[in-house]
Amino acid sequence: MPETTPRGLTRLAFGGDYNPEQWPESVWQEDVRLMREAGVTMVSVGIFSWALLEPSPGEYDFGWMDRLFALLHENGIRVDLGTPTVCPPVWFYRAHPEALPVTPQGARHEFGSRAAICHSNADYRAAAATITTRLAERYGDHPALAMWHVHNEYGVPVSACYCDSCAAHFRRWLESAYGTVDAVNEAWGTAFWGQRYADFGQINPPRMTPTSVNPAQALDYKRFADATMRENFRMERDILHRLSPGVPVTTNFMTALSQCDSVDYWAWGREVDIVTNDHYLITDGRRTHVNLAMAADLTRSVAGGAPWILLEHSTSGVNWQARNPAKAPGQMARNSLAHVARGSEGAMFFQWRQSRRGAEKFHSAMVPHGGTDTRVWREVVQLGAALDSLSTVRGTRTQADVAMLWDWHSWWAQNLDWRPSEDHDPRERADAFYEVLYDRHLTVDFAHPEADLSAYPLVVVPALYLMTDAAGRNLRQYVENGGTLVVSYFSGIVDEHDAVHEGAHPGPLRDVLGLTVEEFSPLLQDQLVRITGPDGSELSGDVWTEFVVPRGAETVWTYADGLAAGHPAVTRHRLGEGTAWYVSTRLGAEGLDALLGWAIEDAQVAPRVDLPRDVEVVRRAGESGSYLFAINHTASDAKVPLETPGTELLTGERAAGRLEVPAGAVRVVRLDG
Repeated sequence: MPETTPRGLTRLAFGGDYNPEQWPESVWQEDVRLMREAGVTMVSVGIFSWALLEPSPGEYDFGWMDRLFALLHENGIRVDLGTPTVCPPVWFYRAHPEALPVTPQGARHEFGSRAAICHSNADYRAAAATITTRLAERYGDHPALAMWHVHNEYGVPVSACYCDSCAAHFRRWLESAYGTVDAVNEAWGTAFWGQRYADFGQINPPRMTPTSVNPAQALDYKRFADATMRENFRMERDILHRLSPGVPVTTNFMTALSQCDSVDYWAWGREVDIVTNDHYLITDGRRTHVNLAMAADLTRSVAGGAPWILLEHSTSGVNWQARNPAKAPGQMARNSLAHVARGSEGAMFFQWRQSRRGAEKFHSAMVPHGGTDTRVWREVVQLGAALDSLSTVRGTRTQADVAMLWDWHSWWAQNLDWRPSEDHDPRERADAFYEVLYDRHLTVDFAHPEADLSAYPLVVVPALYLMTDAAGRNLRQYVENGGTLVVSYFSGIVDEHDAVHEGAHPGPLRDVLGLTVEEFSPLLQDQLVRITGPDGSELSGDVWTEFVVPRGAETVWTYADGLAAGHPAVTRHRLGEGTAWYVSTRLGAEGLDALLGWAIEDAQVAPRVDLPRDVEVVRRAGESGSYLFAINHTASDAKVPLETPGTELLTGERAAGRLEVPAGAVRVVRLDG
């Protein structure tokens, strides 16, 4: 069986994408010397090197890669070897132009960027299998090889192609999934608008049409595109498992909801030997460290709670946003260690040496254009030493307090055309609920709606438009057995085929919430509604209201104005040993904090006291001990209470009572006992 940790790596992973082919070989010796100075333990190589490894069809040049492997091995640096299948060479596309993806409008992309791939194309699949086989035969048992890195960031920037090859593949996929065309007609509701199909050969991808396409067809095409990429990953993975036994295989995810919306990471997490992730700060005015924490929690959850690896992030600014600010002094280490706190077995970067040419020459790197006499380099060296001091953390697991449900299929369905309001954004609700839990200093696991939830006293559902009957039964059982559930509006509306559940909304949630929803009443842009509590207190909501009818639930807050005036806005329902809350409008931070505060009391989740806002405390535990990470994102020194004394690993000092965490700093305590 493949290992689930990088082979031969005895410390936390530290390094980055190394692209020495961009530089004369005379630079390589200097690179390796600097890697040793910085404490680099692993680098990713070969990810974009297909054109150099196979400069013409069937002719290979492995000499430079051989020399690179030897140099890295001599210096004790492990190798994460990429299969370069994200960037086929120009000669391949000139021979097989149909391997370039086609848009829904019928335009074919051109060569000259990256990831321009039709994943259904047989010639691409064959060529990818061949180069992967050649690499595995040559390097599969090399002593420097730590793990395999298939492709790069599946789903970005192109996940779906709409060409004739994809149409044929889609028909085969549908036949395998549904068996008969009548079953497809039933699932897609093709009786509407007279779209009924007589045989699979009549079905095409959801290409450009005069108006909205069939939503169930569009949803299935998203599933098909994701499954097709996964087929190609499995093809390469299986080659590597066969020819390089015992070496783990991964591909780098982009789990942050701000970065990739086309991949079902619950499904992908089951396919890799090690979950790895790329994360970049989105400078959209939000608190970037909260987005980072959320992405790390989501990645850990996709890994089933097991340790994972941050395979890419940035030392400072990136190059692809409208505005790309530098990271503040100390922020790189703080970001890196926040990922480690939430389960990563290290911190890797894109990339080692900053490029002088190409599209990413303004993307920061471990060795910047200014070289070693720079703040970034000095912070890289300091971070390497810090990670080295945390080696005993390896193998421990992050401890979560509560769970949040998330489903990529529901997100895909929610974002299709013609929903009641374009202002309702599932990602925004997930961000908003998560931020309130973060500010209450609670660590969050994410879970699939059909997963076992019994370990969590509180489960939050910020946006689950699509819900299967199995998920509904799961949530009912969870509450009946003593759990506390919080559900936000427009959840439980449709089944897996985007068909509205029979009966009143919210379908499978009616009984667990103890209510029905007679009608949605979305608000106009910038319109607000007031909601009032039994004590006369008042909150406001926007975007959405509903006509809620209690059927066992008690009304906690009521609409004071708007079309739904007099109807419940927030309800609470006792069911079995547990409690289910429902909120039918979009609450802001203050309202969400109040709602979750009540639910936290119901769930008897122990509050975290004496912690300032933006000082996060996360715990990891395992055979090597228990660890407390305290991360101060503020400009003021903070004190974190310690229930158990221990040793602070970054300074070597003893810590007891109240842990001093300087402004912008991180402290990691290995607790006694």
